[in-house]
Order: sequence, then structure tokens, then C-alpha cells
Amino acid sequence: MELTRLMMRLYFDKAMLGPGKVRLLEEIAEHGSISAAGRAMKMSYKRAWSLVEEMNAVFKEPLVDRSRGGAKGGGASLTPEGEAVLAAYRRLEQKARDAGAEEIALIGAMVAD
Repeated sequence: MELTRLMMRLYFDKAMLGPGKVRLLEEIAEHGSISAAGRAMKMSYKRAWSLVEEMNAVFKEPLVDRSRGGAKGGGASLTPEGEAVLAAYRRLEQKARDAGAEEIALIGAMVAD
């Protein structure tokens, strides 16, 4: 049986970064909006906003730059720190897949069809 996905959560003293927050960062980068990112994930705006606030608070530098709405509308984008965290997380996932390929295949072979 083939691995369909690998989920990884990183826990630090006050911070946790996992698949949901990482996907939210990707969606913000793609859509340029917290609300659009939340919609893409079937998540309420309030929840998406809360997760962004949490990430911005626990990292030394904010990961998401937000601009308020108005006549031209608001928006959001990843800061250089946000882009770096996202890229590092995805590289770490790939390294885990590569380093654990043998064990992943062994476990997958034991999964019932």
C-alpha cells in the first residue's frame, strides 16, 4: 500500500506548527486574503484569523502581513519569515519521507486492503 500523506506537527515551548497552519499559510499566499484562505479550507473567517494571530504572536517576526479592508479591500500576504517557515516545513516533510521510506513501505505493506 502506498503512503497517501505524511502529517507532521512541530511542538516548541509555546508554539505548534502542523498541517493545518501550514496549509493556511499556503492558501493565504495563493489567495492574498485570510478570508479567502479560510473559505478554501472550509474554515470560518474567525478561526482563520485566530490561527494567523496565534502564529504571528509565537514567532519572533510575524508570518502574515495583514491590511485592513476599505474602499480597495483588505488583504494578506506572507512575510519573508512566513515564506521561510513554510519552505522549511515542506523541506522537513520531504526529508522525513525520504529518510523513512523503508519504514513507511514496511508499515504500508501491513495495512489491510
